[in-house]
Amino acid sequence: MKLNLLEVKIDNLSKQEILQKISCFLQDNKMRHIVTTNPEIILQAQKDEMLKNTINNSDLSVADGIGVKFALWRFGKNLKCRFAGIDLMWEILRMANEKKLSVFLVANKKGLSGWQETAETIKKEYPKLRIRGVNIKKRVKDYQLQIANSDVLFCNFGAPWQEKFIANLKKRNVGVKLAVGVGGSFDFISGKIKRAPKWMRFLGLEWLWRLFQQ
Repeated sequence: MKLNLLEVKIDNLSKQEILQKISCFLQDNKMRHIVTTNPEIILQAQKDEMLKNTINNSDLSVADGIGVKFALWRFGKNLKCRFAGIDLMWEILRMANEKKLSVFLVANKKGLSGWQETAETIKKEYPKLRIRGVNIKKRVKDYQLQIANSDVLFCNFGAPWQEKFIANLKKRNVGVKLAVGVGGSFDFISGKIKRAPKWMRFLGLEWLWRLFQQ
């Protein structure tokens, strides 16, 4: 079931349904694009038609953040599941490890965390997982050869650049099975930024923790 919030698509699925859908994506040879849709992205999409179209044409739009749930309540709609981008990334990494798939990390060259240090932390959890990556600027001419032949791609540019970057890759049919824009997740994994305590995450107050850090 799909919900609509300010003309932006949200796939209203349970956590189990989301993971099942992703598992199916990883068995397909067609490139799939997952968007972690949070309130900031929805607001940006009101001013950026290309971003809005990219979200609405994505293969899966997952609600990220308590703000999306509250906004849907206001319109009398109930969201089955909110799924933080970092938690979604770890679930996909777990699947990739189980299925013996390869992972490619596209990191913002000017960001806090490069792909190498992010990969090093991931490999502590999954030592046998095949991970490659690149640190690039948001606009790059020659990236296809580096990304090709990877199964799963994560990009940390932040919205709207990561969504447009992935949409461009999808048009070029680079051979990736699944691509996800994960914002600051690389920084959480590398430890450059600390996540909120579990009790704050449970209560949907992770946004407040981030505000304090900023």
